[in-house]
Amino acid sequence: MTRATKIVATLGPASSAPDVLERMMRAGVDVVRLNFSHGKAQDHIDRATLVREVAARAGKEVAIMADLQGPKIRVGKFEGGSTMLQVGQHFILDAAYSELGNNERVGLDYKDLPRDVKPGDTLLLNDGLLKLTVESVRGEEVHTSVALGGELSNNKGINKAGGGLTAPALTAKDMEDIRTAMSFQCEYLAVSFPKNATDMEMARQLANVAGEPWRHKPAMIAKIERSEAIPVLDQILKASDGIMVARGDLAVEVGNAAVPALQKKMIRMAREMDKVVITATQMMESMIVNPVPTRAEVSDVANAVLDGTDAVMLSAETAAGKFPVETITQMAAIALEAEAAEDVSIETDFTNKRFGRIDQSIAMGALFTAHHLGCKAIVALTESGSTALWMSRHNIKVPIYALTTQLVSQRKMTLYRNVRPLLMPSHSDRDTALVAAEKLLVERGVLRPGDTYAITCGEPMGYPGGTNMLKVCRVG
Repeated sequence: MTRATKIVATLGPASSAPDVLERMMRAGVDVVRLNFSHGKAQDHIDRATLVREVAARAGKEVAIMADLQGPKIRVGKFEGGSTMLQVGQHFILDAAYSELGNNERVGLDYKDLPRDVKPGDTLLLNDGLLKLTVESVRGEEVHTSVALGGELSNNKGINKAGGGLTAPALTAKDMEDIRTAMSFQCEYLAVSFPKNATDMEMARQLANVAGEPWRHKPAMIAKIERSEAIPVLDQILKASDGIMVARGDLAVEVGNAAVPALQKKMIRMAREMDKVVITATQMMESMIVNPVPTRAEVSDVANAVLDGTDAVMLSAETAAGKFPVETITQMAAIALEAEAAEDVSIETDFTNKRFGRIDQSIAMGALFTAHHLGCKAIVALTESGSTALWMSRHNIKVPIYALTTQLVSQRKMTLYRNVRPLLMPSHSDRDTALVAAEKLLVERGVLRPGDTYAITCGEPMGYPGGTNMLKVCRVG
């Protein structure tokens, strides 16, 4: 059985050795994430080159996702690296303070905090492990009392319960990082902390301009991690190619208990709107130091798969953990088991649904036909990958093979659930292309004599959005 759910792995010190990265790819990595919160521009360029080289050696194509840092809403640094805050203690967050912090006050990377908060607001630090209540704002000083204490160390993040921080999604650093990411033509660009569709439209425009020398346009992923993004999720989805359920900062802003239902809602909305969706944050957290996951982590990954996520993502587990390859292996095994338990209900997917485009109707017709005929595969000859994307929005046990002449389309489709993208030569004649497609899949061991498969293509060949033909074939 071939896994439908894709795996996104973050590259870091634990996974930058070529042999380790190759083993990770062979274990099941489909997309490599470069985290722009760490490292310099040349570091990311070098890692992108490494990913391409290792993927070629492993005999597979993987996509590269450049993940922008976003605004630094953090405290400054402390004498000795940290301080211990006690419940009831008075503590000052000082935007004008430039010295090392102490047990009474600390500086801020985010200078607008005094204008974003008012008495009674709750500030959550270090992913919610510490809680401060705002008592007053005096000029550049935010005076607080400690509601939940603990150790506060250098550069820990700040969230406001319920959201409301005005920091822009795209900083000057992000704009420079977009240029860096376009220099190696990343397939996906993930934008941190977008609040609305405008943030995503601006990021797309900047990326398209930066990618113009290479005629490259990346797919845009909106990381949903602000409470303000939830009410306008449909607008953000329309302005993006996909979303990431970024459960860390989101949980701090909306509360841990609200996240599971939001995750299901976001996955459902993304699929309904023909967008991709990645589920992220602490999926296999214990495997940073342990060789096996907890039962709760196994259930978490399996539930995301059963919800219909395109991909599950690993962060510190592969970037800095002790067991990056083992983590990939475990995650792939969990996804396979969960997929085996999925129900297929193609008919209900199409009830009362109308398709306004010929290519979309053909894609849906291929799913319906392949399901009821018991086809071995669905084959989509596609330039842009749109046909394969539409097919992948519906649960079906039949694997979808997307054959394209465009390398960038092949790499982008590595993120689509249940889609196996392959590169094939260009053919101007439809019948020649159909014969070549069958030959390629027979050579790959996908199809054998006697197997039936459904194949879609467009005539004339080679035009994005031109899929207008569905044919059912049997291998001779």
